Amino acid sequence: MADPRIIDIKLDEHTIIWRSADIEQERRIAIFDILEGNHFAPQRVHADGYAGPYRLSLRVEEGRLVLDVLREDATPLESVILALGRFRRLIREYFAICDSYYQAIKTSTAQQIETVDMARRAIHNQGADMLKERLEGKIDIDFDTSRRLFTLICVLHIKG
Repeated sequence: MADPRIIDIKLDEHTIIWRSADIEQERRIAIFDILEGNHFAPQRVHADGYAGPYRLSLRVEEGRLVLDVLREDATPLESVILALGRFRRLIREYFAICDSYYQAIKTSTAQQIETVDMARRAIHNQGADMLKERLEGKIDIDFDTSRRLFTLICVLHIKG
């Protein structure tokens, strides 16, 4: 029986050199939210008919995002590799607006914080849309899962 969802997610900690407490919180929330509810369905049909649930490992290797998809018992199922070039501008913009957001929380009015947060959500949504598009035909995911995975992709790009 198909169970198209992620039950565990890991980031390659060797990829991440440094992260602030704010970014660490974003990572924890994204992982928690993914595990609470997601739709993740690799489109390749496997000989044994395996259709979930999945464990997912994310890493960046030679400028590409690698999504290692594993079975529930942690045996490898497949790897999906995406070029990250098209994501770089959005990732930079996302980090810049997140920095503005974290600063606004400390010093700005509620109206100013809301304005920055709206801009942050817009960039986040663009990243989610782009990820869904890039995964089309490889992995079917819902928008919320895509949005949270985009957060994790951004976390993987923190190099200090």
